[in-house]
Amino acid sequence: MSADLARAERFAARFGLRLPVLMAPMAGASPVALAAAVADAGGMGALGALLMEPPAIADWVAAYRRAGDRPLQINLWVPDPPPARDAAHEAALRAFLARHGPPVAAEAGDARPPDFAAQCEALLAARPTAASSIMGLFPERVVQRLKDAGIAWFANVTTLGEARAAAAAGADVIVAQGAEAGGHRGAFDAARARDEAVGLFALLPQVVDAVDVPVVATGGIADARGVAAALLLGASAVQLGTALLRTPEAGVAPCWAAALATLVPEATRLTRAFSGRWGRAIATDYVRAAAAPDAPPPAPYPVQRGLTAAMRQAAEAAGDLRHLQAWAGQAAALAHADSPRVTLPRLWADARNLLAGGASEAA
Repeated sequence: MSADLARAERFAARFGLRLPVLMAPMAGASPVALAAAVADAGGMGALGALLMEPPAIADWVAAYRRAGDRPLQINLWVPDPPPARDAAHEAALRAFLARHGPPVAAEAGDARPPDFAAQCEALLAARPTAASSIMGLFPERVVQRLKDAGIAWFANVTTLGEARAAAAAGADVIVAQGAEAGGHRGAFDAARARDEAVGLFALLPQVVDAVDVPVVATGGIADARGVAAALLLGASAVQLGTALLRTPEAGVAPCWAAALATLVPEATRLTRAFSGRWGRAIATDYVRAAAAPDAPPPAPYPVQRGLTAAMRQAAEAAGDLRHLQAWAGQAAALAHADSPRVTLPRLWADARNLLAGGASEAA
């Protein structure tokens, strides 16, 4: 067995997996059915719990575990500082958004995510295999409680500096997120998320060289070639997000899933138009309009998320891709629409073959 395969096998064994493949913990797109399908295939299911109150976290975990105590990652965002508010700017945004969806209530920008401390308590009570952080590092007291409970800390990073900081803070695993990834960039400093957008295959080997804990690669991986390349560059496992969104278990809007099938890499872009945080989405009519010179700039997170809620909800109900929050990584078109129960074992077998010097079905 090659050193790359051996490293991946050790990671899988450590976390009770048959495949060194993790589901990305996508907030708003991690239903129990998808996590269970990934786990049934031998990977690690995941819950992106950003938008969930503690009782909802407990209910989700209970549903996931009805078929057994399967490996699980739960992700929480580290909160940003309180946002600066500008009433005149928000009024201009409400008027702009009303041209793209329903009228926006004056108080829409007041919406806030659930209490982080309460979510941490719910996570600790759930006792997942791993707790993952994004947008920063867990506070020291949370890290210590995770370690006391035997819960591994997976720290999502987007730069080499963030990786070093996470390792120094005691992370058990570093998740290196390349700029190809769909959804939110996990940058610790929101203001630097776009300017420090590093591609995965530039970031990954440097993170591997800089830290002494396993590294998981995520962003733009959707087939066996990407898996094999990540392992050759030193990763111990891969994490898939957009690659799973076309599956029946994902349950995303049909227009979103259909668009992913033919999406070219350059048809995505980094945008703050949905939440106020930089993230990669399909370059829809709304995304392009929000980037136009005459459009008001987005408000900070989470104000922008609150302001766009009515538009996003209306678009989903109507199947309107033009105004839907349709996150997408740059390798979306490589994803398959079959269940992960079918595709993930095949993906891993093909990646193993590539690493052993063979050829993949996709090559």
